[in-house]
Amino acid sequence: MERMAEEAAFNEFVVARSPALMRVAYVLTRDQQLAEDLVQTALFKAALRWRHIEGDPEPYVRRILYTESVSWWRRRTRRVAESAARYDAPSGAEVDLDMQLSVERALHRLTVRQRAVLVLRYYEDLTEVEAAQVLGVGVGTVKSMHRQALARLRAEAPDLGELIGVDHD
Repeated sequence: MERMAEEAAFNEFVVARSPALMRVAYVLTRDQQLAEDLVQTALFKAALRWRHIEGDPEPYVRRILYTESVSWWRRRTRRVAESAARYDAPSGAEVDLDMQLSVERALHRLTVRQRAVLVLRYYEDLTEVEAAQVLGVGVGTVKSMHRQALARLRAEAPDLGELIGVDHD
């Protein structure tokens, strides 16, 4: 009976949180199919440990997303061609397509770890400490990667100056 309750809880989590997990995975991978694979991998790994996850399972699953995306990048010997696929914007949100394309191009210029730090800090709205915990690195590493990512964006994507702050980190 307990196993059925665990399965039901897992299925409920998957149905409820998959869209949000897909958006994060797409921002990390910039490819719809890779994002789907990343979410599937994260959910599979979470399913294996489901009974041992205490409290809200989402932080655990999101950490898997981030660590897997970095691991996939490390294993790849060459870059994946840029995909034209895009995630759907949340309903009711107006999308500035030019800005979206500029942000996507700018994120492509970053390393995977820099991109992960920016996604955690700005998209997920985590603190430096929380981002460090998710990535399994020190706070100083997060600060350094954050600073490097913003400097790189300022240098290579000046059209995003008002988004990233031209004069400060």
